[in-house]
Amino acid sequence: MLQVNNLSIQFNGNYLFDNISFIIRPNDKIGLIGRNGTGKSTLFKIIAGLQEPEKGTVSKPNDYRIGYLPQEMDIHSSMSVFEETKSALNEIQELEKLVDFLTLQISDYSDHQSVEYLKKIEMLSAANERLKILGAFSIDAEIEKVLLGLGFSQFDMQKPVSSFSGGWQMRVELAKILLTKPNCILLDEPTNHLDIDSVQWLEEFLSSYYGAIVIISHDKSFLDNITNRTFELSRGKLADLELKFSDFIETRKKQREELIAAAKAQQKQIAETERFIERFRSKATLASRVQSKIKALEKIDIIEIEDEDNATLNIRFPEPPRPSRLIVETKNLTKKYDDKIVFENVNFVLERGEKVAFVGRNGEGKTTFSKIIANTEDYDGELIFGNNLYIGYYSQHRSLMLDENATVFEIIDNAATGDMRTKVRGLLGAFLFSGDSVYKKVKVLSGGEKSRLALAKLLLEPINFLILDEPTNHLDIFAKDILKNALMSFSGSLIIVSHDRDFLKDLTQKTYHFANKSIKEYLGTIDDYLHKIKIDNLKEIERKTPNYQNSSSSQSQTQLDRIRKKEIQRQENKLKKLIADCETQISALEEQIAEIEQLFADPDFFSNKELSIEKRNQYNYLRQQLNQKYAEWENLENKLISF
Repeated sequence: MLQVNNLSIQFNGNYLFDNISFIIRPNDKIGLIGRNGTGKSTLFKIIAGLQEPEKGTVSKPNDYRIGYLPQEMDIHSSMSVFEETKSALNEIQELEKLVDFLTLQISDYSDHQSVEYLKKIEMLSAANERLKILGAFSIDAEIEKVLLGLGFSQFDMQKPVSSFSGGWQMRVELAKILLTKPNCILLDEPTNHLDIDSVQWLEEFLSSYYGAIVIISHDKSFLDNITNRTFELSRGKLADLELKFSDFIETRKKQREELIAAAKAQQKQIAETERFIERFRSKATLASRVQSKIKALEKIDIIEIEDEDNATLNIRFPEPPRPSRLIVETKNLTKKYDDKIVFENVNFVLERGEKVAFVGRNGEGKTTFSKIIANTEDYDGELIFGNNLYIGYYSQHRSLMLDENATVFEIIDNAATGDMRTKVRGLLGAFLFSGDSVYKKVKVLSGGEKSRLALAKLLLEPINFLILDEPTNHLDIFAKDILKNALMSFSGSLIIVSHDRDFLKDLTQKTYHFANKSIKEYLGTIDDYLHKIKIDNLKEIERKTPNYQNSSSSQSQTQLDRIRKKEIQRQENKLKKLIADCETQISALEEQIAEIEQLFADPDFFSNKELSIEKRNQYNYLRQQLNQKYAEWENLENKLISF
């Protein structure tokens, strides 16, 4: 168990957080949320021991291990992906040495009841248990399983880490953390560098992880699918509820409404009391009642309502010219880099008003295809554009097109037209530029800041064909909502490359899955795609079987059918086991609840106030856990039925 006590830290004279306390229990799955700049990453660094607070402490047992994945880091390694990942597992080697040492010592004891002997037996048992948790007896297979899940192929595992981009190197660091099985994992925006398949795999891994997890993420679906507890940092304070993200937001909204209602009632009561005092202050016959009212007024604890940032910003793209019905079409489009084929003979059509999503594993050609359609990449085949097109293309490289000597404010102010000129400050604030930061020159901005600025500028341009490549990576939930609302009302055609399922939800009407040098069309929303893809792309098989080049072409259709059936059966068996485990946990919780209810039935029990409060809190917690287990059981049953 990790305990944070009265933690405080300032930045530029203002408290990021002030006097916050909480406990992270062994199996907690926590989402840490809050606007950018509220101190989430700073809190992680303090918990990980990389930064000291101004006051307060972080307490944990001596053998408590923390794994921390920051948003960005410099990685320098000449080893292969597999060897670099395995290098993190030095704990296994140390434990194996300890087991050999203890085994040798124990063999010399003749008195098997001595304190020393029993102590060494206990140490040996603990070491073996830890080795079991780490998967030491099948560690190479465990490494492959995790690396495959995070998107690496068998071929990739033998390539040097230095040959991969920063995003893929971060995956290696994530693999190292997952394999070392720390007591608590701190993940700062882990999905930024993952594709949609890897995000789903990571969800499954973390959901069943034995230890505690704390996640900073702006991916609502990711948080909902993993967490059962939510922390919110806001205005220096920390709210803590035993709820997943969506339920937390709804509960906080209701709590605020109730608090506002209570504050209004209290103010009404105070006003009535003050009127009574003023009216009858001079009447001697009512002097005692007036004094009583004054004393009662002095004792009232005023209900304070914390200011909330409810500012809304409705951004609409300027109305663009009407294009032709055909927006873009490709015929037998092929892209090669030397001898490597990215995709070949791809046929694709986008018509006026259509909004489509490009998904699939990284490296399958989503970004390359987007660049070709944006007319910034060469190709083989035919690329046909419609008439009267005004194309807007956003990628990480779009920021290079900004005027390096202009300020942030000037970039947006010069692009704004009409009533948007009055909303420049609001738009900049939504994309995390406030105060003096709006007067920074573009050339001193970080990569993430430039990307946000380029995206904000794009919202002000009269575009009728928009191509967005991972637009949400540097945005918080508030900014993502503003962008999504603008795209929902966008009258033009849209292609969006994204792994953020919540952002894509209800935004697109078609999904194109990139895999095996081609693309496949799925009609419907991203949810429809995710439902269909479970069997179509055999993603579970791809994660757990070697992915040698050209191996798929050597398998017959009969073999693939047999693999599909085997995989479906495996999934059914896995679900049945999870359901059985869930039912066992439900029974255990119901027994604990029944025992406490039996105590409540005894009137004498409540004479011990301290114990009764403790048991009441325990009872409420158990009831909450039981409700969550019922929901989990129902979800698993529905999944099983869908097979």
